[in-house]
Amino acid sequence: MCTNPESACSACGFTVAVCGGDLPSERRDQLLAEHGPATLRVSGPSAKNAVIMRVLRAELGVDLVSARVLLGRVLSGDCSGTLPEMELLARGLRASGIAAAVTRP
Repeated sequence: MCTNPESACSACGFTVAVCGGDLPSERRDQLLAEHGPATLRVSGPSAKNAVIMRVLRAELGVDLVSARVLLGRVLSGDCSGTLPEMELLARGLRASGIAAAVTRP
């Protein structure tokens, strides 16, 4: 089964879909250059550290130490990347009961 994370820019209509792997670095750099970074935000009393770390580990395939570092970035509002990357994390967090949103500057 293909899990197809995709995102469309509401301003220009540019759409990106990645199926079965990581976004190629040149495409990621292009998205960041053209559209700027998106930031993952969590809020509310539902933001449980263990749950956030579990989602980060599952979605990103990182170890416990890396998940703890990323947790700090998420909680401080300093976790950013392409819109599709951040939306994928936000969806995983929301599915786990964490209030999460993706914003752009």
